[in-house]
Amino acid sequence: MFRRFTPHHVVAATAVALVLAATVTPAVALASPASTSNRSAEAGAATTTPIKHLVVIYQENVSFDHYFGTYPNATNATGETTFTAAPGTPSVNGLNASLLAPNNPNLVQPFRLSPSQAVTCDQDHTYTDEQKAFNSGLMDKFVQTVGRGTAACKDYGTGTGLTMGYYDGNTVTAMWNYAQNFAMSDNSYGTTFGPSTPGALNLISGQTHGFAQTSPAVTTNGTIIGDPQPTGDACNTRDATTSTDSKNVNIGDLLNAKNVSWGWFQGGFANCAAKHTNVGGVSSADYIPHHEPFQFYASTANLKHTPPASVAEIGHNGPANHQYDLTNFWSAVDAKQMPAVSFLKAAAYQDGHAGYSSPLDEQKFLVDTINRLQKSPDWKSTAVVIAYDDSDGWYDHQMSPIVNQSNNPAVDALTGNSCGTNSNQVLGGYSDRCGYGPRLPLLVVSPYSKTNFVDHSVTDQSSILRFVEDNWQTGRIGNASFDTKAGSLNNMFSFTKAEANTLLLDPTTGKPTKH
Repeated sequence: MFRRFTPHHVVAATAVALVLAATVTPAVALASPASTSNRSAEAGAATTTPIKHLVVIYQENVSFDHYFGTYPNATNATGETTFTAAPGTPSVNGLNASLLAPNNPNLVQPFRLSPSQAVTCDQDHTYTDEQKAFNSGLMDKFVQTVGRGTAACKDYGTGTGLTMGYYDGNTVTAMWNYAQNFAMSDNSYGTTFGPSTPGALNLISGQTHGFAQTSPAVTTNGTIIGDPQPTGDACNTRDATTSTDSKNVNIGDLLNAKNVSWGWFQGGFANCAAKHTNVGGVSSADYIPHHEPFQFYASTANLKHTPPASVAEIGHNGPANHQYDLTNFWSAVDAKQMPAVSFLKAAAYQDGHAGYSSPLDEQKFLVDTINRLQKSPDWKSTAVVIAYDDSDGWYDHQMSPIVNQSNNPAVDALTGNSCGTNSNQVLGGYSDRCGYGPRLPLLVVSPYSKTNFVDHSVTDQSSILRFVEDNWQTGRIGNASFDTKAGSLNNMFSFTKAEANTLLLDPTTGKPTKH
């Protein structure tokens, strides 16, 4: 049995000192609940579970409370898409009465955003300011430190208090329906504090250190804390960096060594000029360079955005070097050649990032993708992980466990001007990787998902990395990767028997459909 964290309002500020000083025991290696004789579609690639195809849908900028704070209870206001939870739905560590008005310790009380308020301003989600918002574990400085909003970008009259806004099942209806029918976590975190680039790098390597220095606000001591773009990417528009540590590798390198097919598939990768407009009329470029983590490594980069020579190349070595446009993924699926490991990145207008995307745009992408995968012949051995790169600065009440400290007064601010002072708790001696960061949504959609299940065990972005490593037996990343500390995703699965039924949803409403 797993124990939930006590809500922050019960814990004194001094409690964070105990968390900072604690030694975190590395997670136990993944067990093999299914026979290790299971074979992936790739010759010679044994898997330790029945999952032969993993699809990671990596979305943008959402905290757990922002999407699931009141789960499974929706308001069901007149004229909105309704949501009613199934009997026996488990509760989550969310926004209960002790955290809602008038009891929340922040300057603005948490408030519901309706479907008509799906388009909002982007919040501050920088490495330092997110730590300040946590305020030594009191979780009460969000409005002053990360709140950002103006009438021009739709803060609905709340100003910096917009950071306290959340949606419920009347807006993020598909997400709540996936949680009802599959498995979700209420205790998963960003591996470190900070924005998109660190989150993307932690997904594929569990490390953000060993990169060429740019401006201090972006890279400190060779560690990325901001949003630089990959050096040499044909679509770059500003400051850039690349991995310079010869010991740095990513999961693509490990999969290549095992001859396991894989790829990163991103909307707009084939055309830097491609644009779309979201439901609020905001137009943005489809491809965002710093959202593509494999481009930061010479071994896995495709800086000229060279397309694959054929459908047969997709997932394998070739001119594209495993980096593709999102359309290439569907070409492979339609040809019954889905790679063993696929990372999907939506075009910007559908990636969920406030400011240029929205929950309604994101819902359409998620539902269209998962509906289509469920109709594919490979679905019976597929798992979809829905995860996020960072919180965007949206309020979440849960203090994260600090499993890695950092004492750089220039950028660390969790407790005063540090994130712990115990040098023995700085993984590999690399600073500026304070974490775990904010709590994020995490769902597993698969025939092998537990159903209507909430996992309370501690996981982070690098737990997805660890699942790939363990399922395809690649070994660890090394060089102080967070994968050595990552909790397992296994508790969200039932590997001995496929339990979950197919669930097709309407991409507009997020409600179940029979078609």
